[in-house]
Amino acid sequence: MIFTNPLGLYLLPLMLVPLFLGTQQQDGYPSLAALPADRLSQVVTWALRLAGAVAIGGLILGLSGIALRERKIERFGQGAHIVLLIDRSASMNDTFAGRQPSGAEESKSFAAKRLLKDFVVKRKHDRFGVAAFSTAPIHVVPITDHKEIVLNAIDAIDRPGLAFTDVGRGLGMSLSMIDEDVLPGSRAIVLVSDGVAVIGRRVQEALRTDFARRPVHLYFLYLRTEGSNSMFATPPPDAEDTPQALPERHLNKFFESLRIPYRAYEAENAEAVKAAIDDIGKLEQTPIVYTERIPQYDLSRWAYALAALAIALLLAAKVCSRTLRSIAGGVHA
Repeated sequence: MIFTNPLGLYLLPLMLVPLFLGTQQQDGYPSLAALPADRLSQVVTWALRLAGAVAIGGLILGLSGIALRERKIERFGQGAHIVLLIDRSASMNDTFAGRQPSGAEESKSFAAKRLLKDFVVKRKHDRFGVAAFSTAPIHVVPITDHKEIVLNAIDAIDRPGLAFTDVGRGLGMSLSMIDEDVLPGSRAIVLVSDGVAVIGRRVQEALRTDFARRPVHLYFLYLRTEGSNSMFATPPPDAEDTPQALPERHLNKFFESLRIPYRAYEAENAEAVKAAIDDIGKLEQTPIVYTERIPQYDLSRWAYALAALAIALLLAAKVCSRTLRSIAGGVHA
């Protein structure tokens, strides 16, 4: 326990006053020796004295700001530490058909937002971080177990984006976020992009080195626009096969060459996106130790409530005492 105003605790000895002085009016009698012991009256007397002590103690504890301190509890579960790396380029604002959404249609970014939020909600023990990229990477939320913060960050991914897709620097930032996460557990990066990206040679070599230094699972969810190239298709011999001509294919080939656990998904509609996300959820089920944070809890309201109940009991006893005296006075009259 903690107290926000601990000086008030010096008043706690006042709780002893009702135990010695009593709480009810006393009347004098010549002698009670001839009367049998009244156990019920003795119990009521001490109950009222205790009620007086509780009332004073509750008020003092409430004024002292009694609370349970913030705690962290280690728990065991199934899951992973996952960084959601989301493409915020302008092409993500289009539908899977390659046009601006209208009517009931939804953009690729909106579909990704909706399904990723469902994924986060269902994953009870996972810890999530969020990063975005277009012209430059954006560190949105570090890896955390606060799901509300993660959901709010995902809510912002369908805002209008920029024209470029710098996936290489986005991956570098995701790896930095994983480095900052010191808790044990499986680590994964889920890259959500419509794939039109070229990673330069120098950035590729830097990423190879970074991925080689840590065990990370990489998932590439390619949101393929209707009519665009498949990242799995092999071009004909006479076709140009370069990163500039077929960026999706060469991005996938680069990921395959990293020698890490890697899986690619190609989705042409929202249903395929959901199926891919569900599959990622099934794969990331390793045992993890996670920390549950229990925030500070204010107990002063309960202290005041206990004091109020005790005071109500004393007031009820006082009313009953006056009523009995009135009845007794009427009888003697």
